[in-house]
Amino acid sequence: MLQTPVIAIRSLNHTFGKGTLQKPVLSDIKLEVNPGEIVILTGPSGSGKTTLLTLIGALRAMQDGSLKILDQELKGASQRKLMQVRNQIGFIFQSHNLLKCLTAWENVAMSLKLHNTIPPVERRKKAIAMLQAVGLAERVNYYPEALSGGQKQRVAIARALVSRPKLILADEPTAALDKQSGRDIVELMQMLAKEQACAILLVTHDNRILDIADRLIHMEDGRLVYDRETAIAPL
Repeated sequence: MLQTPVIAIRSLNHTFGKGTLQKPVLSDIKLEVNPGEIVILTGPSGSGKTTLLTLIGALRAMQDGSLKILDQELKGASQRKLMQVRNQIGFIFQSHNLLKCLTAWENVAMSLKLHNTIPPVERRKKAIAMLQAVGLAERVNYYPEALSGGQKQRVAIARALVSRPKLILADEPTAALDKQSGRDIVELMQMLAKEQACAILLVTHDNRILDIADRLIHMEDGRLVYDRETAIAPL
């Protein structure tokens, strides 16, 4: 039985600017990512990686081509439909974007508020369990100003993972982490992918984590120039 791709992109083009100032940013992008698959996207700065990630995350309006997330077409989709798609995605970006007025566990629990069936007590329990999984068991009641940069990033990662989404989009998730912390985080993401059939698209310059990928794709000047499978060791 064929799987329905979590991400299905056909002939996607995107430009910045208008008229004579128009500049192509993405050209003829074709990509599929299946449930449980980890795909790492590499490429030089300015090649279009983050733009592609924000389009896939329904954070930027589609211009040309087809982009389906969880079998929902984003081209021409209403704001309500885009919101529904975003609510099914776990986002991890370089800036952690934590709310300063909330503790670590409260920041993580925020993403569970989108799921009305989970009672507040259960949200707290799940948030604390995920913070323990990312190595912050002793920091669950700390406010962001009392956390280091790496700890803040761990909270942001916990927030993205706690709702067990079907798709995770990660932009340099290990940038603020040391070698061991980065390894622990990506192995947690790898476990989630395999156990929950979660698809992960991860942008990185960190060569130390490339081995977790099922596939590597590389972008240059707004084009995907290769897409290859990698041999990965079992956990």
